[in-house]
Amino acid sequence: MPNASIYEQARKDARARLEKSGMSIKDYAVLNNLNPSTVYAVLNGQKKCLRGEAHRAAVLLGIKDGVIEH
Repeated sequence: MPNASIYEQARKDARARLEKSGMSIKDYAVLNNLNPSTVYAVLNGQKKCLRGEAHRAAVLLGIKDGVIEH
């Protein structure tokens, strides 16, 4: 089982990068063709990010390593 604290720190880091860039979570979601509620759920740790849009959001946010198929 992955270390939960690593993912928690990755989520905090992703949120901090967004804040530092001055971009809202909603703007980031729209820019990357993601549903804003999915991005909020990923950043709050409410999604496992195993597949689909949550996986894509986690990879784009740098929370997890992965491949995004187009």
